[in-house]
Amino acid sequence: MDFDLVVRNGTVVTASDIWESCDIGVKDGTIVAVGPGLPAAPGAQEIDAEGAFITPGGVDAHVHLSQFYEATVGVDIDRSIITNGIVPDPENFVGDTFDTGTRSAIAGGTTTIITFASQMKKDESIIAVIEDYHKLAKDQSYCDYAFHVIITNPTPQIVEDEFPRMVDEYGITSVKLYMTYKPLKLLDYQILDVMYSARKLGITTMVHAENADVIDWMTQHLEQKLMTHPYHHGTSRPPIVEAEATNRVICLAELMDTPILLVHISGGPATKHIRDAQTRLLPIYGETCPQYMFLLADSMRKGDFEGAKCICSPPIREDKSDQDAIWAGVKNGTFTIVSSDHAPRKFNHPNGKQRGLKDGNLPYGKFRLVPNGLPGVETRVPLLFSGGVLSERISPQKFVEVTSTNPAKLYGLKKKGSIAPGFDADLVIWYSQTKFQPFKLTNEMLHHAVDYTPFEGIEFKNWPRYTIIRGKVVFSHGEVVGELNYGHYIRREQGLLPGPRDIWLSEWRP
Repeated sequence: MDFDLVVRNGTVVTASDIWESCDIGVKDGTIVAVGPGLPAAPGAQEIDAEGAFITPGGVDAHVHLSQFYEATVGVDIDRSIITNGIVPDPENFVGDTFDTGTRSAIAGGTTTIITFASQMKKDESIIAVIEDYHKLAKDQSYCDYAFHVIITNPTPQIVEDEFPRMVDEYGITSVKLYMTYKPLKLLDYQILDVMYSARKLGITTMVHAENADVIDWMTQHLEQKLMTHPYHHGTSRPPIVEAEATNRVICLAELMDTPILLVHISGGPATKHIRDAQTRLLPIYGETCPQYMFLLADSMRKGDFEGAKCICSPPIREDKSDQDAIWAGVKNGTFTIVSSDHAPRKFNHPNGKQRGLKDGNLPYGKFRLVPNGLPGVETRVPLLFSGGVLSERISPQKFVEVTSTNPAKLYGLKKKGSIAPGFDADLVIWYSQTKFQPFKLTNEMLHHAVDYTPFEGIEFKNWPRYTIIRGKVVFSHGEVVGELNYGHYIRREQGLLPGPRDIWLSEWRP
C-alpha cells in the first residue's frame, strides 16, 4: 500500500478502545489504515513507537492568543492598528501571540486550538472583528486553529444578520458570553437574545458563569478591610458565586431549549448543577481545566505578591472537596471536555500581573487590579496524561475523550479527535515508560512567551515524544521542528453532540 508515513508498534488509544502492537498508515495527511502488521511502503517515513501509547492530537478548545483587551481591569486596546495593516510588536502583548502560543501548543501534544476573536462593547459588527483576528493569525500558527467569537454587544443586527454570516462565510459555530467583567458582561435579556439566534443556527453557546454583582460587592467590602492580598481574589468569589450563575444560565438555556457549555468550572456546587441538568437530559455541557484538578488556593498565598501568578477566574479553590468533585466530574462524564483556558499574563510586565502593585501603599497589591489568567496550553495534555492516566485516576480512553475526541465533536471539527481512517493524521506518540525519566517541571522547559508556569515543580511521568499534524512531525524529542506557517484555519460545522429537544416550559415557541 502507498503510504507517506507509517507509525509502527504502538498502543493506539481512542475514546472507546485500546489496540496494542498496532500500526497507523498515513497518506496525504490523512489516516488511511489502522491495524497490526501494515505492509512496508517503499520511500515512506517510518516511526517506531516502541510499544508506547499513541493518542490523537490534543484539541484545546479554550485558548486566548493575541487578545486586545484586558477584561478584568477594563482596558481596551485600539484594534484599528490591525485594520490599518500594522501588526503590533509582540512585546506590546501581555501574553502569547499566535506564533508563541501555537509553538507552545505543539510542544505539549496539542495539534488544534480554538481561540477567540473578541468583540468590544464599542464594536457594532462582529464581521470586522473576525477579519482582524484572521489577519493576526495568518501564517503565524504552528498548529491548526479555529475561532470562537466573544459577544459583548449583541445588537439586533449582529444576532439576526451577522450570526448567519459568521456560520456560512467563516465556519464559526460557537460564541462565548460573559456574566461578569464590566467590559464584557451581558444581562440575562441579552443572553436570551443570543441563545434565540444560536438555537436557530446550531451554534454552541459558551458561558463564563459568575455573579458579577456579588463579586463587585465582596471586592469593595474586602478592600475596606484591607483584605487585598492576591489570596483574597478567591475570598471575593466563593463557590456559591459560580454556582448561582451556573444555575441561572442553565435555567435560561432550558427556557430557550438550546445547548450551552459552562466553561472552566472550578467547584463542587456548580458541578452538581450541571450534573443535575444532565440527568434531566438537558443539552448542558461542562468544561474544566487542569488548574482546578492539580492546584489549590494555597498557590495564591505565596510571598507578598507571588500568589498573583495563580489568579484566574473562577479562582482555584480552597477546599480539596472541590478538587475531588472536579475529578469525579471528569470520570463520570459531567465534564465533556478539559481545556487549558490558556490566558497568559506575564508576571514581570508593567501591564501584566505587576499591574496589581499599582497602588504603592500596599506591599502585596490589590487583587482587583491583577489581570486574570494562567498559561497552560503546553501543560494541559501532559498533566492529564501523567497525573491522570499514569496515576490511575482516569483511563486512557477517558483521557482521549476529554482532551481530543469530545472537543472535536462539540465544536464541529469533523476530521479531528480520533485515530481512524478518514481523520487527519494528528497524533501524539509518547515515550515508552521504561525509557522515560520523570522530571520536575520548570518554566525554562516550556515554549510559551510567559515568564512563569503555575505548575512549576510538578513531577511529570511522561511527555510527548512526537507531535504529528496532518502526517508531518512538528515536535520531536523536546524540539519544535515544525514550520511557523504550517497551521491551517479550520472552518467548522455544527457540533455532533445532542442539541435542542423541542421540549418547552410554556406555550411560547421560537
